[in-house]
Amino acid sequence: MAGPHRQGQNGVMNSILSPPSSASPETVSEADLWAIVAQRGTGDFRYGVTTMGVYCRPDCPAPRPLRAHARFFADNAAAEAAGFRACKRCDPTGARAAIARAVVEDACAALEQAETAPSLDDLARRAGFSRFHFLRLFKAHTGLTPRQYGARLRAERLGAELAAGARVVDAVAGAGYGSESRVYERTASLLGMTPGAARRGGAGEVIRTAFADSPYGRLLLGATARGVCFLGFGETDAQLRADLIRRFPKAMLQTDDAGLAEHLAAVISFMREPAAALSLPLDLRGTAFQRRVWQALTQVPVGTTTTYTALAEAIGAPRAVRAVASGCATNPVSLAVPCHRVIGRDGGLRGYRWGLERKRALIAAEKKLSPAR
Repeated sequence: MAGPHRQGQNGVMNSILSPPSSASPETVSEADLWAIVAQRGTGDFRYGVTTMGVYCRPDCPAPRPLRAHARFFADNAAAEAAGFRACKRCDPTGARAAIARAVVEDACAALEQAETAPSLDDLARRAGFSRFHFLRLFKAHTGLTPRQYGARLRAERLGAELAAGARVVDAVAGAGYGSESRVYERTASLLGMTPGAARRGGAGEVIRTAFADSPYGRLLLGATARGVCFLGFGETDAQLRADLIRRFPKAMLQTDDAGLAEHLAAVISFMREPAAALSLPLDLRGTAFQRRVWQALTQVPVGTTTTYTALAEAIGAPRAVRAVASGCATNPVSLAVPCHRVIGRDGGLRGYRWGLERKRALIAAEKKLSPAR
């Protein structure tokens, strides 16, 4: 989910959690609070474990304590006043997350500023962590390995050169690629289109746009005369607009809240009650392979998930698992092309252009509100 450089990664770095419920010790009985904890649900409260002396969020991944050992608190301050300390797994104060975020942001900055990408060992030493721990931390926050992040940086530099009107051969050299053939083999999937199409950058086209608030953050919908060409989440309107401009740098953007109101209403309605697939007229532009991936994604039923391996098999390319993953990562139309429904073979989340927490929340909401078909 959701671009690799500092501006483009905001959607990854600033992920949105699923909306919490209003359950709290002041409004809900302890029996109901315990039911939320037992189900690892969300709520505006904390629970303490008397045998461990720690307090947690209700969705903490740690094993559930016995009911007799649980106490409930309105907030962090109340739990700490009662002598409990913050859990290190669910990090209810956000302190550990802030440290991890700073480490990853520093590593991203190092990758962005370096002429030659630093190695994983160099980045781990810079952060003060072991190689394994740093890699796990980086992937958890960005959904990418440092090597993949660096590859995205090069692809964006290539896209920027092409958008500025540079010849393909010059843009390839400026972005640090060894040959044009490598660009056409690999980075078309990262650009979301062939280098030639990227160079044209939507010249002569009008893209109508409309912003909206959604249960998962700010939303931008962009549509050409043929259909919706962009549907993405972000933290700010400026970030979303920049994301759209990177894809269509030469197109004319035109605000059209009224004209796109029906499409936006359909999107918001789907997020609140995903009972059926989101149907919108689409204008999807990509390589032939990408379009095969995106078409296959629309066949994944609401309330279910698939794997990258299964998706590769579905399009008749069982050995192209990595290319399928890249196709999912460059999907410009969230929800309507539901790339969030693709997970790893072990059931883990591997990445999402618009943030892993948002992906987790979308999957959970669909499974809860929609019967798996």
